[in-house]
Amino acid sequence: MVKLEVCLLFGDPIATPKLILLAVSKAAVDIFTHPTTKAVSTIVARSFPEDADASKNKYPYQGPKITLKVRAVDISAPKPSISEDHHHHHRTCDQNPHSELCARNAQTKATIKKRQATSDSICPATNGTTYTSAAGVQYQTICSINIPGQDLPFQTVATFADCVSACDSINSKAGENNCLAAIFTPNRVNDANDCYLKYATDNATPVDALLDGAILISSPAAVQSSVSNSGTTTGSSTGYGPAASYASGNSVIVPDVAYSQLHGPTQNYPTTQYIGITLPPDLTLMTSLLTVGPEVDLSIDYSISPDTGVLPLNSTTIPLLADLTDTPHLSRDGGKGGLIDGANLFIFCDTGSYSTTTDNTNGNFLAFVSSSVATDTGMYALYGNPIHLEDGIGEWSDNVGRMRGFSPLTAGEQGYNLAMQGQGQRYAVWPESSIIPLDGQSAILFAPIVYDNVDMTTHVATFTYTGATLLTVTAGGGGGPIAERTVDRIWEDDEVEWGCVGGIRSWGPSGIGGSDGMVYIFGNVRGGLLLAKAPPSGVADRNSYQYWTGNSWSHGMQAPTSTAYFIPGSFMDVDVFYSPRHLTFIIVYMTIYADSTFYYRYLQADQAILPPYAPGGNPSEDYVANILQYNWSEEYTLYKTGTGLSGAYTYAGGVHQGYFGADDIVNGGSKMLLSWTAPTGLDPASETSEYQIITAEIDWV
Repeated sequence: MVKLEVCLLFGDPIATPKLILLAVSKAAVDIFTHPTTKAVSTIVARSFPEDADASKNKYPYQGPKITLKVRAVDISAPKPSISEDHHHHHRTCDQNPHSELCARNAQTKATIKKRQATSDSICPATNGTTYTSAAGVQYQTICSINIPGQDLPFQTVATFADCVSACDSINSKAGENNCLAAIFTPNRVNDANDCYLKYATDNATPVDALLDGAILISSPAAVQSSVSNSGTTTGSSTGYGPAASYASGNSVIVPDVAYSQLHGPTQNYPTTQYIGITLPPDLTLMTSLLTVGPEVDLSIDYSISPDTGVLPLNSTTIPLLADLTDTPHLSRDGGKGGLIDGANLFIFCDTGSYSTTTDNTNGNFLAFVSSSVATDTGMYALYGNPIHLEDGIGEWSDNVGRMRGFSPLTAGEQGYNLAMQGQGQRYAVWPESSIIPLDGQSAILFAPIVYDNVDMTTHVATFTYTGATLLTVTAGGGGGPIAERTVDRIWEDDEVEWGCVGGIRSWGPSGIGGSDGMVYIFGNVRGGLLLAKAPPSGVADRNSYQYWTGNSWSHGMQAPTSTAYFIPGSFMDVDVFYSPRHLTFIIVYMTIYADSTFYYRYLQADQAILPPYAPGGNPSEDYVANILQYNWSEEYTLYKTGTGLSGAYTYAGGVHQGYFGADDIVNGGSKMLLSWTAPTGLDPASETSEYQIITAEIDWV
C-alpha cells in the first residue's frame, strides 16, 4: 500500500494552512511518482581583467526555507515511535492554570481535538504535562505552539525524545548557551530539519500545525558541569544568540590555529515556487538620461523600483504563490554574509540565472541581477559537509527563474538598465562585506553603487564607483532575507567608501542585540583601514558620524588620502571580531596581493578586554575603542585556499560569525566558518559554473 507524502521544508517548523493546502493540491495531480532532485552547484559570475589593480577594481562579487518534496511512501511498514513511556508526564497546568504557557495551550485545545495524533507524536495527549528527558531533566510539554526565530542550529532527528536530548546536550556543556526549548515536527520526511532548538521562548504562538514542544523547567545549571571547574565564565543569554563563554584570567590569550577542514563548494537548492505579483509598467526615462556614462540623479531622484528586491511572504502574497516550471541554475560570486535572527545568510554580487543545467547540457541564459541572497539549509557544515543554500520564494520574478535581485534598485537605475540592456551599460549595487549587526533582528550593509560599461567588441568592463547606499537587512520570513535601501546614496563618489569593506558592532551594557553602544565602520584606503563611528540610531545620518584622525575623534570626514589608519596593511576583504576565548580582538583578512590566503592578527592589549555586558566588564566602557589603544600583532597565516579550478586566485573571503552557535569563536568556542570565491574558468551556464563558493572550518586553540 502506498500514499502520496508531501513535505514543506521550512527554516521554521510551521507553515500557514493556505500554503500547505496549495502544496498538497499541486502535488496531488501526479500519481505516486518519485521525482528526483539533483544537487546543483550555485556559484558563479563573471571574470575581470587579470591585470586589474586589485586595490581599486570593484569586483563583481561579493526565513524560513520552503521546498516542496513529493514522494511515494510504503505505509505498510511500521512507523517509528518514541522511546519514552508516558508515565514521565504529570499534570502541571492543573496546578497553575493561569500561567502564560498554559493559557496559550488552552487556546489551542479546539485545534488539537480536531487532529488525530500520529504514532510518533506525543501530542495532543500529553499537552501541558511534565516530561522527563533521558538525562533526567524536566520540561513542560506544549502542543501546536510555535516559537518563531530565536534559533540554535537546526537538527535532524528521529523522535521527539532525540530532539529534547539535543537540547540537553547543549546545556550539558560548561559555559555554553542554555537551550530553553525544543520543538519537534513529527510529520517531516527523512532528511528534513525536524528539530528546532530555542535559546529563548518569546512570542510563543498557537498554530494550526502538529508540533511537539518542550519548555525547560529544570534549572539549566543542573545539567551543566561546574563553571568554576571549566576555566571559563559565562555571560547571560541575550535573546540575540548563545551566551558567550569567557576565558579566565586577566591577560590576553594568544590565538593560534589548531585544525582546519575543507567542506568543498556550496550546493544550491532553489525553491519550487515564486510569487506571481502583477507589477506596474516599468519607468520610461527621458532620452537625455539614456547616455553612456554615470548619472548620479538616477540613484537619488527616484523611488525604489517595484520589480527589484525580495518580496515578503505574507497574507497578501501567499494567494499569489505559483510553481516554478523549471529549476533555475545560478551563476554568481561573493558569498559573505552572517547571522540574523537565527538565519545564516550568504549574500552575492552579480548573479546570472539560467534554465536547468545538467551534466551534459548547459542551461539557457535567462536574466542578470547585481545581487542575490541565499540562506543555509540544514547546517551541514556542522558535520564537515558542503553547505546547502536556498534562494527564497520572494527572489524569483517569474515562473522560469529570473530574479528580482537582493538589493533594490531605484526606478531610475532599473529604467536605465532595461533601456540599455544588450548595449553594455548598467547600474549595479554590490554588497561586498560581511553584515554589521544592528540589533537582535537586523543588520546593515554599505554597498557600492557601480556604473558598469562593457565594450561589446573587446568585452572589457570599466567600473565606476558612484557612491554607496545603505542597506538594512532582516531575515525576512518565508520569502527569504530582505534588504531595504535605507539611504539611496549615503556616501559620494569622491569620498572614502566607508563601511563597504565592513565594520564591527560595539554592544553596550544591555548586551548583544541591544540598542545601545556604537557602530564602527572601516574605510579601506591605500595603506590601511580608517575608522568611523556612529550610534545605532544614527547610522543612516551622515551627520551622526565621527572619524578617527589618528589622535582623536572629529566630525570632519577623513579624505581618501588620509593615513590615520587604526591598522596598516593592504586589505581586500576584512572581518574584525571580539573573541571571548582569547579576551581580545582578531582581524581576519585577504590582501590585494592575489595569493589565495587568509591571514590574521590579534590586538596585543596589555590586559584582558571584556565587553561591558560580560561578567566583570565595565558598563561604562566602549570595548571596541581598544582597537585604537594597542598595537596589532604581526601577520600570521590562517588558511591557504589554493587557486580555483582555472588556476586563478581566490577572493571574496569572509568570516560567517556565529555560524557554529555556542561553539563559534565569537561566542567563546573554538570554531569559525570561512567562505571564498574560486574561479573555475568554465561556462557560467555549466553545472560547475564559472565560480565556486567554497567553505572551510577553522578550529582555534
